[in-house]
Amino acid sequence: MRKKGLLIVISGPSGAGKGTICKRLLESNANIKASVSATTRGPRVGEVEGKNYFFLSKEAFEEMLEQDAFLEYAKVYDNYYGTPKKYVIENLDSGNDVLLEIDIAGALQIKEKFKEGVFVFILPPSMEELKKRIVGRGTESEADIIKRYGAAMEEINQVIQYDYAVINDNLDRALEDVEAILKAEGCRVNRVYQDIQSRF
Repeated sequence: MRKKGLLIVISGPSGAGKGTICKRLLESNANIKASVSATTRGPRVGEVEGKNYFFLSKEAFEEMLEQDAFLEYAKVYDNYYGTPKKYVIENLDSGNDVLLEIDIAGALQIKEKFKEGVFVFILPPSMEELKKRIVGRGTESEADIIKRYGAAMEEINQVIQYDYAVINDNLDRALEDVEAILKAEGCRVNRVYQDIQSRF
């Protein structure tokens, strides 16, 4: 019944498991496409244009900024990163859902421009479990762990800005919760009203 796709925006602190949930969503739903960001940094080994990123010159990126061609963007050190509107809108219009895993600052920029998006915040079961997960990665120094832990507290305080919160204490259950959210959102009257009118 629903013709237009959903823009699904997923955020959460490092270690909450949002990356795993996004990966599983993409694997199990052929109609969900991952949003592809644009960047002005050079491609790393193995990165593919149009799959990992759209690689742009600084001039091209700034020209797109002037044209309001991004749903959100940020400058990180000397490089720009952003979500091109065109890729997202084309997919949504063709009936695909578009999944965007992004930080809170980017998500809130998108919410300003694209109110009909579905904003989901992934939470760890507890701060103790979050710390355990970050430590368990074995890739962070003690200073980095403390920094990430502090950042996570600040991020969790932003959960009120989102439409939905999912506690990831069990990956399969958290994935089911996200899929249930998407199913319910797809049945919202404002998303299916045109189709209802055309049928009755």
